[in-house]
Amino acid sequence: MTPHSLSLRHALLALAVMAVWGSNFVVIRVGLDHLPPLLFATLRFSVALFPAVLFLKKPDVPWRNLAAYGVLIGAGQFGMLFLAMKGHISPGLASLVVQTQAFFTIALAMRISGEKVRTFQYAALALAAAGIGVIIWRTDGSATPLGIGLVLLAALGWAGGNLVARQTPNVNMLAYVVWASLFSIPPLLAFSLAFEGWPAIRTGLVRADALTWAAVVWQAVGNTMFGYAVWGWLLARYPAATIAPMSLLVPVFGMGASALFLHEALPAWKLAAAGLVMAGLALNTFWPRAGEIYRRRLSPNGR
Repeated sequence: MTPHSLSLRHALLALAVMAVWGSNFVVIRVGLDHLPPLLFATLRFSVALFPAVLFLKKPDVPWRNLAAYGVLIGAGQFGMLFLAMKGHISPGLASLVVQTQAFFTIALAMRISGEKVRTFQYAALALAAAGIGVIIWRTDGSATPLGIGLVLLAALGWAGGNLVARQTPNVNMLAYVVWASLFSIPPLLAFSLAFEGWPAIRTGLVRADALTWAAVVWQAVGNTMFGYAVWGWLLARYPAATIAPMSLLVPVFGMGASALFLHEALPAWKLAAAGLVMAGLALNTFWPRAGEIYRRRLSPNGR
């Protein structure tokens, strides 16, 4: 029988993933000091692909599924995210805004299934939208409208990738991500050559120091291989409703790491905006579960 509550060991493991994913926004900022954003994203997926692809068997899924996931997560999510973080939005705010992927995932799923949006989902979206509105209104230069727009596109790409991945349950998630990287690299490299140009690529590679390459490796090994592998392993052993709420900690670690290592200011308005977005995410995540518990208590047999 599938357990419904995390053991202490597994809770700490999930917490470690959230810490890696949250602090990763600081790592991205470090890598962008020398590398053009699209080149950085290309290198990230290149290191995730090789040499791991030599040791991991291709998952038993159609090539078109791997291609869709690779393009949506590679060019869609991380391509847009890296572009945004090249001077258009701070790491802490990026870690917060990108969590709107939860709403995009629901919207896309409902578009496909024809299911109607429920009242609590409208309320959750309104709270999150209010928080993003505060960021746009009160920004101190740590976020621009372009930066927020790019991160929202990144969230949309992440949501699309979520729906593609859901079509392939019970696969080795690490192998899935590694093989999908094969399809992330070509569009990112093409965009880098087209929009950043060979001179900028060459300059970035020449200027890249040990810290820059460490950021690339961490993106591939820590963020992708460790993070996705552990997350997939936990999702295979617990209900999604038990694991998914843990992702609410990503912005906490993201904003905390940005303040600690990059000295990103956390004025009251920014904390209030974060509170609104987090409240919307929490309402969207916990309301169905709370309603189910309430109905069980009202049931005569407690089921």
